[in-house]
Amino acid sequence: MTSAWNSFHLEVLSNVLGWTAFFAWSISFYPQVILNFRRKSVVGLNFDFVVLNLTKHSSYLIYNASVFFSSAVQRQYHEKYGFKEMIPVAANDVAFSIHAVLITAFTLFQIAIYERGNQKVSKISYAIVFVAWFAAAVCCLVALPSHSWLWLVSCFNTLQVTMTVIKYIPQAVMNFRRKSTIGFSIGNILLDLVGGLTNYGQMSVQSIDQNSWVNFYGNIGKTLLSLVSIFFDLVFIFQHYVLYPAKKTDSSSPHFTPESKVEPLVKPSDVDSLQSENV
Repeated sequence: MTSAWNSFHLEVLSNVLGWTAFFAWSISFYPQVILNFRRKSVVGLNFDFVVLNLTKHSSYLIYNASVFFSSAVQRQYHEKYGFKEMIPVAANDVAFSIHAVLITAFTLFQIAIYERGNQKVSKISYAIVFVAWFAAAVCCLVALPSHSWLWLVSCFNTLQVTMTVIKYIPQAVMNFRRKSTIGFSIGNILLDLVGGLTNYGQMSVQSIDQNSWVNFYGNIGKTLLSLVSIFFDLVFIFQHYVLYPAKKTDSSSPHFTPESKVEPLVKPSDVDSLQSENV
């Protein structure tokens, strides 16, 4: 069981911040899904980003569910960090992970059915996913004889942190090469930023209440998740609003690229003037 809060007001604030992060992160998936649906295209959305994101959220779900529901994992956590310390996973963390896996899988389904141009999942991404789950399987074999369940779930936590660091890179590079963020929803990024900030705030409130910062280094995955997500969100925001600001006519075409914006050889006004002269 988790230890009691010292301050009722801080407990309420923590719950508000936690569920705000949950809703912001959960809703953040939908702008991209809606954009894909409206355009009937996934051109501009990097497929490696989605594939790596699915691995990230799957491993994060395993970690959150294990820590939140397993009494064995909780016992080993208290033995390592102290019985007065809170379990660093809340109900909103588990709920978010379940939702994230499902909606990311649905985004992959959209990739399969919508126009995608010449985009495809890279071999490097396939290799990363294979190595990640192979490493997870090895960790399971190592932990099984000694029943090191806390160490095992920490491996999944480390895996999700690694995927968080890696997953943003393909999309950022793709935006740079295209000199455009068209097809990649900025709404996703703005909501993700809100989720990262409020998630970090919740952890801070818990630490203040307990007068201990073990909540940060005891759940280093959640800490790094917030910091890395915030950093890349700021990179994408800078790309979208500063480096490659979208034109008003850009978002209407699923196949638009900056190179496609070319003046026609004959303007409609020229055709109208020629027709009037022949009358």
